[in-house]
Amino acid sequence: MKCAALTGISPEVIRDLRTGKPRTIELQSAHNIVTMAGVEPGPEVHLFMTSIDIEDLGPGDAGICVDLLSSVISMKRIVEYSQGLYYEERERMSARVQVKYCSSSTVKEVFHESLCAPTQVEVLKSSCYHAG
Repeated sequence: MKCAALTGISPEVIRDLRTGKPRTIELQSAHNIVTMAGVEPGPEVHLFMTSIDIEDLGPGDAGICVDLLSSVISMKRIVEYSQGLYYEERERMSARVQVKYCSSSTVKEVFHESLCAPTQVEVLKSSCYHAG
């Protein structure tokens, strides 16, 4: 299955998602925002999430597949004051995504052209069997 990849996600966030409850995550990494800009939420839309950095992502790396419930990309303006005379104004883009755990998975192949292109991966869903 080919899907968009979000990399550098905190291991605590991934562990929390494995509980199965929907969670909203705010992404601020440029490469993750670029990836989310090309994805529309839907019932059959999956994302791959991993704690591995984008530069190190390769075949065999583990992560989770999540269902994309909603996503919003927004721009925030930040103003910082210093000593009453000087202020700095900046803009920060972020993406808020609501996701729900689907399955554990492993990367089969990575498709990443540049920093300004979305990251896609071919994943294999892991099967886990319990002896009864």
